[in-house]
Order: sequence, then C-alpha cells, then structure tokens
Amino acid sequence: MNREDYPMLKQNIIYFDNGATTFKPQCVIDAMTDYYENYSANAHRGDYEISYKVDVEYEGVRDKVARFINAKRNEIVFTSGATESLNYIVNGFFAENLEAGDEVLITLSEHASNVLPWFRLAKTRGITIRYIELDAHLHITLNQVKKAITPHTRVISIAGITNVVGDERPIKEICEFAHQNNIFVVVDGAQSVPHMKTDVKEMDCDFLAFSAHKMCGPTGVGVLYGKYELLEGMIPVNMGGGMNESFDSVEEVYLKELPIRLEAGTQNIAGVLGLGAAIDYLEKIGLDNIKLHEIKLKQYMIEKVKNIPHIEIVNEECDSGIIAFNIEGIFAQDVAYYLNKYHICVRAGNHCAKILKQAIGVKNTVRVSLYLYNTKEEIDTLVSLLENKERIISEMI
Repeated sequence: MNREDYPMLKQNIIYFDNGATTFKPQCVIDAMTDYYENYSANAHRGDYEISYKVDVEYEGVRDKVARFINAKRNEIVFTSGATESLNYIVNGFFAENLEAGDEVLITLSEHASNVLPWFRLAKTRGITIRYIELDAHLHITLNQVKKAITPHTRVISIAGITNVVGDERPIKEICEFAHQNNIFVVVDGAQSVPHMKTDVKEMDCDFLAFSAHKMCGPTGVGVLYGKYELLEGMIPVNMGGGMNESFDSVEEVYLKELPIRLEAGTQNIAGVLGLGAAIDYLEKIGLDNIKLHEIKLKQYMIEKVKNIPHIEIVNEECDSGIIAFNIEGIFAQDVAYYLNKYHICVRAGNHCAKILKQAIGVKNTVRVSLYLYNTKEEIDTLVSLLENKERIISEMI
C-alpha cells in the first residue's frame, strides 16, 4: 500500500520494525524541508512575516491533531514524544494529586515509558503500584480490571495497544467503569493512534500520549492530550521562554493560557509540521484501511508459521499487526542477526517491556510489527528464511 511514497523502500530492505518507528513518506520530508528552506523562523516570537507564517502553520497543526483525535485545540500539547508526554502526565499532574497509599493500576505488558515514571512516584510519594491480571492470551478484559480495583485505586494507566503482545484494550468500557468509581484513566497511545481511528471523546480517557515517529512522522515530536479541566491543574514541568506572560520576582510570575504554558522553550517546529503532513497522509489513506491491511497481513503470517514446529508464537490471538515469536533453541537476537544478512529488519529483545517476562516466562522474543507499506510477498520471504531451523543454525556459525 503506497510503497512508492517511501524513499527508504528503495534500499532493497524488508522492514518489519514499525513498532519501534515507521518510515517517512516523501510528503513528510518535503514539509520539513520546506520549513527549513523557506520560512525557518521561531514560533510565537517574531513581529515579521516569516515568523507569522510559522505561527499560522504551527498552530494549524494543533488544530489538525485536535480534529484527528476529536479533541479541543487547547487540549493538545506538543512534546518530544510519548515518553515525555507520559512523564509530564505523571510528574505534572499526578505527583500533585496522589497521596501515599493511593493505587495506580498498570499491567505487566506495559512499555517502560508507562512503568518507570510510576515506579519513581512510588518511591518519592509512596503510592502503590498494582497489576491488572493478564488472561491466558496475555490480554486484559473489563472483568479483570474490575477485579483489580480496590477502594484505594486512583489511576488506571495502560496502553491502547501493547507493543509486544499487540492486544487492543477495551478502553471505552474501562473508562466508563473507572469514572463511575472516580478513577482517572491514562492511555499510552503510541501503538494505537497510528493504526486505528482514535476518538478521545468517545473513549472518554482523561489523558492520552502518542508519538509522531510511529505514524509516518518525524522523531522528536509527540502529543499530550488531556481534558481541559485536568490540564488546567497541571504544573508545568518545564519553565522558561514562551510559556510566561511576565515575571518580575519570585512572587510575580504569570503564565500564559493553555496549551502554550505547557510548551516552554523553542519547540521542534519542523517536527510539528512534519506531524501535520503525516496526519494528512494517513487520513487520505484512511485509518480503517490501514488497520484492515495490517490485520490481513498478520493473519496471513500466522497461518504461514503456526504449523512450523520450531516456531513458538507468543501472541497468536493478538488484535493488531504485531507478531512476537521465538525459534526453539535459538536466541532471539541471533535470529535477528541472521535475518539481517538478507536485509530483513525485525526487533529482538524485551522491547522495553521488561516486566512482561513475569507473565510469558521468557525474557526475549523476535517481533514483527507491520504497517501499511508491508506486503504478503515480504512475509513469504521472511517465512522462507525461518522454516529451516538447521539453516539458521548453520549460518550463525
């Protein structure tokens, strides 16, 4: 699908590491180059023509992001990525609103960015981290969430789609039940927003974080969405230029309105413009079409490999284009090195989900993560290189 749009695909490689980052279409590259070549000024600073153009284009992307996830424009904060967004949520909001003994629910399949900030808050503020139980397929259900909740639960912080197991969580239902019990819901959307239509009003989450680079956009840019009334209570983690109205003394510091007061300093302007181009690109193709394409490819690959006796699929029942597996008796990284000889890019390791090993019993897996430009022919090539275990072993020596 749209393979001709990607310069990287001219390099005779098969790229199956889209969960880590995606290739960039030419239109995204062009949008960023256009800024650097034709109106490379700062945003919200200058009283001259090209600076005004930057303001218009930059804020235009904020409007575009808001429409993309069905939010209000003043609920969209630009960050460096999902990691910074999640850290901002934890340190700028919940550090001020949780007390010792309050519980935060996560799962063993969460990415480090949705685990470590909470771990630090547990050490510094005395909150309690508890885990929602995973089912036999490593998924979570609403019933499991209900079982995990106690009178002390204040926050549920989970991925919309996880980056190893690839399960799509019932976020709307979880939010509805959580809010009935005065519990906040934080959604790590790094793996879900690029692959499926996201509507924050419909799901009713309190916060959402995602990155541009996993959705055909540039690195170094992300989005923090929060309900306006919650962002109003967020303490700016970063203080500096651009986010203040004035300051004359310790007692006289006046900040700008949302969302600008949460965007201190010079932002990644070219990156934001690239994100805008990526959104235009994905919307033109259609998120529903992208998801359907990935699911068909995933099902195709599962059918190809599930009867190969030395391949163990970790997440056969996943709801996304993520397939995690191992080759019996061969270290995951060795499989990746072997495939690299044939210009096939896969991910091997723990994929930043280091506590998942407590649930699946193995520390490392090989991960294939699919996106819109992958094909059945690429999967055929991959499978042909995996079906002969002795070949893999012989070529490792």
